[in-house]
Amino acid sequence: MAGEILVVFTTWPDIEMARVAAHQLVEEKLAACGNIVPGVESIYRWQGKIETSAEVLVIFKTTAARYPALEARIRELHSYEVPEIIALPIAAGLVGYLSWVKDSCS
Repeated sequence: MAGEILVVFTTWPDIEMARVAAHQLVEEKLAACGNIVPGVESIYRWQGKIETSAEVLVIFKTTAARYPALEARIRELHSYEVPEIIALPIAAGLVGYLSWVKDSCS
């Protein structure tokens, strides 16, 4: 079951957008939960320049089956031209928690 569950990282421009998106994605059963981590400072290259931005990180837990719909919905909700959406498979985890994620996304 571990390989069926993904952790998805996204960054958002502010806490309110992050909260609205997390609430909506959980409500739509595209994610079991979203952990909001405020106060992220991002340093990155964009259009040939080094940029620094204050952002909010959201860590979603979802299933591999729901990932395509989750990604599409994040893109709809997001204000960035190219939002960070990175999914990593879970190699191992508490079976009860992984089952909860799977059930919550069904």
